[in-house]
Amino acid sequence: MKNFKAKSFAERLDTAAKAKQNNLKKFEQRPSADDPAQLERQAARTAAAEVRKARAAKREEEKAAQKLRMAAEEAERAAEKLREAALAVEREAALEKERKAARDERYAARKLRK
Repeated sequence: MKNFKAKSFAERLDTAAKAKQNNLKKFEQRPSADDPAQLERQAARTAAAEVRKARAAKREEEKAAQKLRMAAEEAERAAEKLREAALAVEREAALEKERKAARDERYAARKLRK
């Protein structure tokens, strides 16, 4: 087993300073904002964002159109139900007239027999 040797304070400071220097070098090596490759990547990202926005707008437009179609279909179904209800009321009124006529006829026949 190796002997564990604790680093001294000076060694730790030196290691931290080297790490800072390495980070600074990485930062300095980074391409600038006016670098042609950087500008090309930025343009590509902007174009991709525009395409995404266009697709999102198209999806929202399709959703709105779908909602309108659904509302129109619902209105059509409601109108059909109203027509059916009106026909049912009309049929019931006709049946009631027939029943009343039959009842009146029976009443009149009874009156004649007496």
